[in-house]
Amino acid sequence: MNPRRLALLLLLASTPLSAQTISTSPPATRSAPQPLPITDSIPAARDVPYPGGAMTLEVDARDTARGIFVIKQRIPVTNAGPMVLLYPEWLPGNHAPRGPIEKLAGLHFSADGKPIAWKRDDVDVYAFHIVVPEGTKAIEASFQYLTPTAGDQGRIVMTPDMLNLQWNATALYPAGYFTRRIPVKATLTLPEGWTAATAMRPASQQGSVIRYQETDFETLVDAPVFAGRNVRQERLSDDVYLNIVADRPEQLAATPEQIAPHRNLVTQATKLFGAQHYDRYDFLLALSDRQGGIGLEHHRSSENGVGASYFTDWAGAVGDRDLLPHEYTHSWNGKFRRGADLFTPDFRTPMRNSLLWVYEGQTQFWGYVLAARSGLLTRAEALDALALVAGGLDIRTGRQWRPLIDTTDDPIMSARRPKGWTSWQRSEDYYNEGLLIWLDADSLIRQLSGGKRSLDDFARAFFGVQDRDWGQLPYRFEDVVATLDQVQPHDWTAFLRERLERPADKAPLDGFTRGGYRLAYTDQPTPFFSANEKDRKVTDLSWSGGLTLDNDGKISGVAWGSAAFDVGLTVGSQIISVNGRSYSGEEIKGAVKSAKGGRTGIRLLVKNANLFREVDLNWTQGLRYPRLQRSGGGAASLDALLTPLK
Repeated sequence: MNPRRLALLLLLASTPLSAQTISTSPPATRSAPQPLPITDSIPAARDVPYPGGAMTLEVDARDTARGIFVIKQRIPVTNAGPMVLLYPEWLPGNHAPRGPIEKLAGLHFSADGKPIAWKRDDVDVYAFHIVVPEGTKAIEASFQYLTPTAGDQGRIVMTPDMLNLQWNATALYPAGYFTRRIPVKATLTLPEGWTAATAMRPASQQGSVIRYQETDFETLVDAPVFAGRNVRQERLSDDVYLNIVADRPEQLAATPEQIAPHRNLVTQATKLFGAQHYDRYDFLLALSDRQGGIGLEHHRSSENGVGASYFTDWAGAVGDRDLLPHEYTHSWNGKFRRGADLFTPDFRTPMRNSLLWVYEGQTQFWGYVLAARSGLLTRAEALDALALVAGGLDIRTGRQWRPLIDTTDDPIMSARRPKGWTSWQRSEDYYNEGLLIWLDADSLIRQLSGGKRSLDDFARAFFGVQDRDWGQLPYRFEDVVATLDQVQPHDWTAFLRERLERPADKAPLDGFTRGGYRLAYTDQPTPFFSANEKDRKVTDLSWSGGLTLDNDGKISGVAWGSAAFDVGLTVGSQIISVNGRSYSGEEIKGAVKSAKGGRTGIRLLVKNANLFREVDLNWTQGLRYPRLQRSGGGAASLDALLTPLK
């Protein structure tokens, strides 16, 4: 011990306690401030005409090498003083606040050639405050929209050969008005030699500069543009067009036999719904391995992005052939009829998704039905597609704690980011489980009515009203129930609430069993399953041990409670070897097949980050793939559902 420290201790020990000085800290304190109030200084939307007249919007899309849209905008004004300009945030069809505000750059405002300062709102980052000078007739705005140049920045929307312009990404609008009351004139400048397709009608075109007819801002945002150097248009009916844009001209080589079912799609949809809710409809279809895929509905058009070989490898593209029927159905379901809590006056007001099980769930249902009725899918392919849907939901154990209705908020909560345990967390299950609910409803209506009525009757009664009206007709839960009851009396409130609002152990598969089929598992995949697996570039063992892997053995999915789950396999881990042999999709399938009926599982070497470990996958039931099998004799109502209307 240090001598000086020892002397100090001895001194303290010889001093009476009363003479020692004891140091005490002041009592602990905790500051408790009050929060600053949040003041909403952005005018609420009013259903009155915008007083300034038509905005002008000029979009220069020629910088395809760098993927930059250059924008100039003129916004008429009638009063000096504070003004708020908004960038669209809540976008129809996205079911969430997805406006790409982070890609807006170089923002500059001016009036009469003099710059105007701007300030982003303290709370709403999509809002910009300016002060309009006295005597100003219009505000000039200029900025760029910097599109993603790599997949990790977002969806690629511009390549040297094509582009996808969504007007909401390239425009501001004045706060305080319903967007349908704000007039706008848009101009688009394309690279030389390019052709554009959109639901908007041109007022004039000079070279590569297209000036569109005046419309309102809501309609403009609902009318995106596909454009490119390799374009083909097919007329599917008097007022429906298929506009195809491709990476290369040879990819446009669709045969008459391939175009025919696209024409049949229009015919079958019109017969189904009994009305049309557009003056003209444009399918926008991109065939590309560079531009990002998409499926997004609009009232008089749809954005559809598939692989470049959609026509040239028709059999291999079978998994894409329900896309156009799905998006086309949205013209009726989602655009014309939409949930009352989903209709908003502008692109700032939050959307509420409680009725997406109708909006997307029934559209998913009709997408497969119309694909089969039109011939885009054979009946066998449609059944195999439905089997894959049902099989995927059959192992979605998350329904044990999370009811389907809660998944309608998933687009807002998760923004479609990848999940580690999708089968337990659930995802946007209102699509496919919604499909199963409507399949159940169709089979029940057919049973109760002795085959006289079906969900076709609901479609005509609910969506097939007010022919050629392309406004919006909102609905509530009670309206859905009332129309179902009109078609076939039943306790539809209890039917729907049981399936929507309560957790369950099993997927709602009654539509298959009542429709003459059952979900079964066999050791051979269906052709549809194999094509889907190849297109996704995965080995799908979801029902054969509970995991999905990419071509390098990296795990992209693990089913909760499966054999893979039990040995600690997780998304992101990589299988290096299978029973001592280097990983390949065929190797692990062969091992699963060989282990069937045995007492030992499959030995895997697994890498997670820089750690390696060996595990025994205890799965001895062999390969299992979902398919639908006929149950019982006689006619099946599911077959009737997939039969074309006459």
